[in-house]
Amino acid sequence: MTLRLTGVEHVHANGQRSLAGIDLRVETGEHVAIIGPSGAGKTTLLRILATNLMPTAGTYELLGSQPWSLGSGARQRLRARIGLIHQAPPLPPRQRVVTAVLAGRLGQWPLWKSLASLVYPVDIAGARTALKRLDLADKLFERCDQLSGGQLQRVGIARALYQQPEILLADEPVSAMDPVLAGHTLDVLTREAESRGVTLLASLHAVELALAHFPRIVGVRDGRVVFDLPTHKVSRADLDALYANDQLGMDDASVAPTGPVVVQIPRC
Repeated sequence: MTLRLTGVEHVHANGQRSLAGIDLRVETGEHVAIIGPSGAGKTTLLRILATNLMPTAGTYELLGSQPWSLGSGARQRLRARIGLIHQAPPLPPRQRVVTAVLAGRLGQWPLWKSLASLVYPVDIAGARTALKRLDLADKLFERCDQLSGGQLQRVGIARALYQQPEILLADEPVSAMDPVLAGHTLDVLTREAESRGVTLLASLHAVELALAHFPRIVGVRDGRVVFDLPTHKVSRADLDALYANDQLGMDDASVAPTGPVVVQIPRC
């Protein structure tokens, strides 16, 4: 088992509850998509999974440990085993792409190597290989502020792949990409995770991408798990209950009226 949440809740400082009674278990090597309407609690859930946010109640077990019972040093070492892909990667505008990718291993390298890499990249070949998987090898020495939003997201993914973590957590990792590029990028991400036996959880706004690329779907609404199903068992009724009056962004012709959802995504 990679992670397990039991009765996890989170209440913000202003008293607003973002998660309520979340139970979730993910086995090693599983790939899970988290979907739901805006404000459902998906990002809060991922922040808790990444140990960036402490639950208000409940228990969280990660890689055989309970993160919030560890000391700060041990918790930091645990975090180094997690790759976090942000919707808007926190990349300094003037930073070179090669340096941004190599930063994926700063938590694993000794201090001298981390500092040296800021002066001169210590593994240019490794960074180029990670970027090549995402069709960005030609951007190796570009500055981050010279890239588009979709390119920056792919740099963030390359950094997480270069890190070689045991768990990948992705928060809307392809939201700035067109549908074809988004599908291709998720193909790369899931293929790389599968080849390394990495556990992958991703929140996705585009339902059709989640259904096309992940074998397990967790639907979240109002801070609660509405369903947790194999993809082939997710029906239009399940999605209607999850999104209620929210716009799915899916063509009615792409789903069966009562049975499992059928979606066709163009591939590169």
